[in-house]
Amino acid sequence: MQPSFFINHGGGPCFFLEPGPMRRAWAPLEAYLAGFAARLPKQPDALLVISGHWEDRVPRIHFGGSPSLLYDYGGFPPHTYALEWSAPGSPALAARIATLLDDAGIETARETTRGWDHGVFIPLKIAFPKAEIPVVQLSLQQNLDPEAHLALGRALAPLRAENVLIIGSGQSYHNIGGFFSGTTSDPAAESFDRWLRTTMNNPATREQALRDWRHAPGARAAHPREEHLLPLMVAAGAATGEAAHLDFADTVLGKPLSGYRFG
Repeated sequence: MQPSFFINHGGGPCFFLEPGPMRRAWAPLEAYLAGFAARLPKQPDALLVISGHWEDRVPRIHFGGSPSLLYDYGGFPPHTYALEWSAPGSPALAARIATLLDDAGIETARETTRGWDHGVFIPLKIAFPKAEIPVVQLSLQQNLDPEAHLALGRALAPLRAENVLIIGSGQSYHNIGGFFSGTTSDPAAESFDRWLRTTMNNPATREQALRDWRHAPGARAAHPREEHLLPLMVAAGAATGEAAHLDFADTVLGKPLSGYRFG
């Protein structure tokens, strides 16, 4: 049985910048991702990734066999727009996902041409550099409804027993202005991170707390828009009632970040 994860994917192509302040700021996350695969119970047969950088009206499943990369970031050095990561897609897994979601009464759509966004290939290029494990990407829903994303995770949970690793790729803090505010501490961000850690530690109340996340202390300071938090809800929904473990913790540009392993 594979666990499910919520990982922070960093800022743009941060792990591939030249040595300097921004590369140093994200170095602990880079080190965490570099050791990620070694901490799994066994090598997955496939990866299902839900990124904060893809939304659609209904969950859209990527059926492509060899997706390209989507360099959906701006203002970075030219070499970061020539990065390569050639893991195959898996139309068979995509079909299995479609069946699970259909059985749960969740409408879906198909995708074949979109490239993998940087919420997929940037962290996975560090975590799985050999690019040998097939990957399927699933979009968020544009309605940004917490319960809808928890329900996605619950429907996808059987994949874990089929040796598919479910990864929610987002950020526990995602306020771009806040990152570059120049402050060395942020009480609102720290309050939200404490709330998130406490919430993850209580499986019996976790899903209700996530449904009501907007009422958490510092919620909108940490997430002016919640697309980077919703991958956490899919990962948590895939492990309803199971323990969560703080798998990563760091402070980047004065903001606390935390990542979680479920199951």
